Amino acid sequence: MNGGERGMIVKFCGLKRAADIEAVNRIRPDLVGFVMVPGRRRSVEPDEVAKMRSHLAPEIKVVGVFVDEEISVVKDLLNRGIIDIAQLHGEESNGYIRELREAAGAGGDPRWCGGERAVPKIRIIKAFGIRSEADLRTVEESEADLVLLDSPGGGTGETFNWRLLKEVKRPYILAGGLNAENIEEAVRMLDPFGVDVSSGIETDGVKDEKKMRAFMEAAGRR
Repeated sequence: MNGGERGMIVKFCGLKRAADIEAVNRIRPDLVGFVMVPGRRRSVEPDEVAKMRSHLAPEIKVVGVFVDEEISVVKDLLNRGIIDIAQLHGEESNGYIRELREAAGAGGDPRWCGGERAVPKIRIIKAFGIRSEADLRTVEESEADLVLLDSPGGGTGETFNWRLLKEVKRPYILAGGLNAENIEEAVRMLDPFGVDVSSGIETDGVKDEKKMRAFMEAAGRR
């Protein structure tokens, strides 16, 4: 849902290398994500993110991915401009979201452009693993600017039952096992606000520019 005339935004997640930045500068997704969770396979340190960001095309926005991180840490990264958006993958409550929003402030311009599409300012994304219809109430009640709907556990590279999302009323980013082979079906079925891909654009655990291009084309973004 909610793609509409504005067009769907695309997020490439799990970037780690200078070569990844060079590739996305050529391909131009709307968002790029950096996993900022210690111990994770794709994890990167804040100073590495800052360095890679310095070489990133300015219209591509940077998302930091966190799991139950201290609000002060996320606030600092937002306010220093190392990241534009915080994506929360833990048990962060609406209270946490409110406190982070207040601590970080609105920041920056009230609108940003994803490719040629201007969309409302997004500072906080909350991720939810979808197991059943029971999870959707929490999704609808989230006070995050945008929600990301993923396979249970997140980052598994596996799809889930997309039909569960038919009744979601708010804009969302679809994640979980997407690739160039299934993205068209997902978009046709759900028309999400955006899509998120990581392992689906990798070969042997490394980002693959050919797969990035194939994904963008299959998503209708040439």
